[in-house]
Amino acid sequence: MEILVLGGSHFVGRHLVDAARAAGHTVTVFNRGRTPLPWDDVEQLIGDREQGDLESLRGRDWDACLDVNGYLPQYVRASAELLADRVARYAFISTASVYVIPGSPPIEETGELHAVPAHEVETLDMELYGPLKVACEQAVERIFPGRALILRPGIVAGPYDPTNRFPWWVERVARGGEVLAPGTPISPVQLVDGRDLAAFSIGLMGRDGTGTFNLCGPPSSFGELIAACKEGTGSDATPVWVSDEHLLAEGVEPYHELPLWLPDEPDNRVFYSFSNARARAAGMRLRPLAETARDTWEWLSAVRAGDVPPPVTGGYAALGLTPEREAELIRSSQPE
Repeated sequence: MEILVLGGSHFVGRHLVDAARAAGHTVTVFNRGRTPLPWDDVEQLIGDREQGDLESLRGRDWDACLDVNGYLPQYVRASAELLADRVARYAFISTASVYVIPGSPPIEETGELHAVPAHEVETLDMELYGPLKVACEQAVERIFPGRALILRPGIVAGPYDPTNRFPWWVERVARGGEVLAPGTPISPVQLVDGRDLAAFSIGLMGRDGTGTFNLCGPPSSFGELIAACKEGTGSDATPVWVSDEHLLAEGVEPYHELPLWLPDEPDNRVFYSFSNARARAAGMRLRPLAETARDTWEWLSAVRAGDVPPPVTGGYAALGLTPEREAELIRSSQPE
């Protein structure tokens, strides 16, 4: 199968290209050409969908298109319209953020979606991230009726992760000592390895799959996350559980100062309860979280040693507590 990937050089896109190559498919990527490709057998077409530059896509045919970096519906619509007669199927990487929270857990593919923005949005506003992705999905389904595959990942983890959400925990646990663990051992979290997401997506495309799928790991907990990081890094770290109430009283910013942590409230429990039943029934396989932690740690170690390029982190690099702040929070949480 010949696959066109819109994007493809970072994180999820990179795993998708790796999975496609491993399955024996021929891959072409379309992007701005700002990042050197790590593959010798992948054709690169240069363009910029946000500038309306799709010229390198004209006059070409592929079996399928995989849209990895579509965030604004007008750009997704333009590429889909251009390719409507050039590809048999169009797979769109969306997000679990399309769902209205709170909903009724587990949140399945039929869950309530955000209303699309009333007016065209010119630049990505993260407060509209979910609604804009809904609009992108609708554009793809309208242009490719019966030929669209909508894939909705939850929080993705694994090597090449630029978000510093899961990597922060891997690196922190690897350092050992007392690790501030938020809430309780059963505080919820939910992650999916980007490689599992990619293998399933490419396999589904190879089977002419259509429809909508949540691509999420199983509901998990911070106790399991920290244990997986200990196993994956060989660490002797000791978790010190600090209550949500204490963290909030000390002004700790959920999700930012402690990546992935959300206080144990009904809306937040729903956020980590997306159903992956449809994807599992269609063949999605999920590796143990400790394996994800191990491979993420190997990648991080190579980055720190300068053996591989660091990820483009954007504003994510600032996530996480400083060692001094963590130590103070642990100290202040202990009884006098």
